[in-house]
Amino acid sequence: MRFPAPLLEGRLLRRYQRFLADVDTATGILTAHCPNTGSMQGCAEPGMRVWLSPATNPARKLAWTWELVEALPGVVVGMHTGRSNALVREAIEAGRVPELAGYATIRPEVKYGEGSRIDLLLTAPGRPDCYVEVKNVTAAVAGRIGYFPDAVTTRGTKHLREMSAMVASGHRAVLVFCVQRGDVECVRPADHIDPVYARTLREALAAGVEVIALGATVSPAGIELERRLAVETGCSRAA
Repeated sequence: MRFPAPLLEGRLLRRYQRFLADVDTATGILTAHCPNTGSMQGCAEPGMRVWLSPATNPARKLAWTWELVEALPGVVVGMHTGRSNALVREAIEAGRVPELAGYATIRPEVKYGEGSRIDLLLTAPGRPDCYVEVKNVTAAVAGRIGYFPDAVTTRGTKHLREMSAMVASGHRAVLVFCVQRGDVECVRPADHIDPVYARTLREALAAGVEVIALGATVSPAGIELERRLAVETGCSRAA
């Protein structure tokens, strides 16, 4: 995925009210939309280098969207959760996810379960439907371990239960962790943040839900999922 327009670099002043961020740029202080509802643990400290994209709708209230942050020296993180589905779809269509190859159609945001929408529904004649849920991973410790979630997520837990139900009905269900940072080598459930989600993930695995983690190369030019990461589902604590 290439950014369609050059990003504007700046320094984060503060993130507040979940969806707002003040950024000091060469053109002055701007208020940008923050498209990440999580805690953004380790990715929203004042003074961090950030990049903003211009809004395509000139009538939008906020003219800029926060896209990237340098969480550690040289480690640029894609914190825009709205990019994850497109990144995973792009990787599937490019043949970089063998487990999800060979499906004739990919449909986004299909209703299923208890009033939810699956991120991607893969279908093909003669094959079980494949329900793909995408989760964006930005939190990491010790440089190599990514954690999900970075805040309690009752919605994420609900999705796991719905995916387990799809498997019980004869379909496939695949959880894809989209890791938008280049320093992570493996992904673990964040027992120390949301033990209910972590426990439900292990129950989903036992029920037949598949889990994949994909790592991205991130830069102000674009983001590409090109690495397979390990998934460690044993009980863990942050280092």
